[in-house]
This record gives sequence, C-alpha cells and structure tokens, in this order.
Amino acid sequence: MGRIENHKEDLVNQIAEHYSAILKLVGEDPEREGLRKTPVRAAKAILDITSGYRSEPLTIARQAIFEHAGSQMVIVKDIEFYSMCEHHILPFFGRVSIGYIPKGSMIGLSKLARIVDSFARRLQVQERLTSQICNLLDEAMPTDGVIVCCTGEHLCMKMRGVEKQDSATTTFDYSGRFAEEPTLREEFMRLLNC
Repeated sequence: MGRIENHKEDLVNQIAEHYSAILKLVGEDPEREGLRKTPVRAAKAILDITSGYRSEPLTIARQAIFEHAGSQMVIVKDIEFYSMCEHHILPFFGRVSIGYIPKGSMIGLSKLARIVDSFARRLQVQERLTSQICNLLDEAMPTDGVIVCCTGEHLCMKMRGVEKQDSATTTFDYSGRFAEEPTLREEFMRLLNC
C-alpha cells in the first residue's frame, strides 16, 4: 500500500508555478513532454521534504512518555534522516543515534525517530539538528542526561563547491551527566562502535 498524499491543491499549484519559472530561467522548456508534470511533482516533493514545519516535536514526544524505574542508559542507534541544507537547498542525509538516562520516565522508541524526522524535514544545518533533538528530549521528560550523535553526508560538499565525495560530518550534543562525566560519553561512543 502506497503513501497517501494529503497536499492542499492550491498550495501545490502555487509552488508549481515557481518551479515552472525556475525551469525557464535555467534554460529548459517546462512544456516539453518530459517536464510537463515536473513542477507539480517537485511541489509535492518539497512539501514532503519540509513536512517538519507542519509538525510539533514536543507534542510528538509527550504522546509516549511512560513511567520507568530504571536508571541505565537507553540508546537508539542509526535512525536514518534526510534533510535539506538551508544554505544551498541541497540534500544532506545520514544517521542519528540518541542516548538518555531515564529519571523516572522513558519515551516510546518510535517517537525518537519521529522527533528526528520532525526536525530533519526542514531547511536545516546539521549542528542545529543535533542540538534541537538533544534540547527537545531534555524538555520533554525528566532525564539524568541526553546525548545525540549525528553523522551526515552533504551534497553541497559532494555535488558543488569543493566536490569532496568521501567527506562526512559528525556532530554531538549532550546534557546532564553526559556533560559532567566524560566516562559516560566514552561508554556511549563505545556502544555505538565509533
């Protein structure tokens, strides 16, 4: 079963007009056979890619907070993400790993992936994406610390500019005991096999 699109037709048409104008400006004919439907398809795609603007990550998180008496580290590794660089409007993508130390509560694991998507599906920079995820989890529930590791590949470095094909960027943010105790950060890294 395919995904159901739920785009407002008026908004799609407005965006499509701009894509049609861009095609003309770069030297293409938006009326040629292969491009006739491209402005509408591109409009729907950009709405999907930026769907994070129409979601509320804190609400997502708070839908699945449960009591938990444990105090050991919880890690969800390798949550894939796709985003768009706000500087060039080119894709960047990769994986996010999140760890936290519960303090009387825990979050449903699928919500962590939804939170990542909510922030990633906006015009973004990787550094902000990493800190937004960390800060949101600190706000959404009581913890003894949160740590987020994000590794991404940026097409603005691979397709244009310096054109370095094998480059990747890793960013971290952390709070609570992860900020105070380097051994906890080291344990998180070891468990990620970094």
